[in-house]
Amino acid sequence: MKAEPMLRLGVNIDHVATVRQARRGHHPDPVIAAGLAVVGGASGITVHLREDRRHIQERDVRLVRATTTACLNLEMAAVEEMCRFALDVRPDEATLVPEKREELTTEGGLDLVTHERAVREIAARLLDAGILVSLFIDPNPRQVEAAHRIKAQAIELQTGSYSEATTREDRKARLVELAEAALMAHQLGLRVHAGHGLDYQNVQAVAAIPQLEELNIGHSIVSRSILVGMEQAVRQMRQAMDQGRGGGSWERFI
Repeated sequence: MKAEPMLRLGVNIDHVATVRQARRGHHPDPVIAAGLAVVGGASGITVHLREDRRHIQERDVRLVRATTTACLNLEMAAVEEMCRFALDVRPDEATLVPEKREELTTEGGLDLVTHERAVREIAARLLDAGILVSLFIDPNPRQVEAAHRIKAQAIELQTGSYSEATTREDRKARLVELAEAALMAHQLGLRVHAGHGLDYQNVQAVAAIPQLEELNIGHSIVSRSILVGMEQAVRQMRQAMDQGRGGGSWERFI
């Protein structure tokens, strides 16, 4: 059986900054966490600069941009302020995400069908600057088609619905949606990433979807890093992903 290509891991360091911001101090430093994540096997570092600056700050993004040897992925709302910031900082990748001030974390994917024109305008400016554009969307055929029309280079399929499933039947249904959306996007020429709510227990099945090129994972890695350190937490996630990628259908994990 032909081995699948290694799945890249992007580590989201937002919640390192969440701990720091609890005291408005200097520690723990998300920039140092980013370096340790790369040592542990991360291919990329993801940061989400939110409107309310609840965790990651502009300074964090600039320092990570200046110091990381990995791909920098800036998650951002599709709004003028964030677009100007991205054009100034020049991350390797910008992932456009929905954002509501009152939410604890990102809830669901961008509705490209409703907001296609606005997202297209922001995406075009980022693309013109040489920044890879990814769109965080639900695993829905209409959203995948819209992402293709917008001319994004990649999509990130939201895995929150899968991660929150409580029954075997529901998990299987959510995985079918992810697998079908990934195949469709791949056939349209889009790079396919995924993330949201993935942890050490549920990542294997998603990692087994062959069209996926990258997973972006934050909370579970940062949580484990408090106990075992960032480098080890990333290595353990990398091992879990490799187990899923090791051959065979995602169905073997259900």
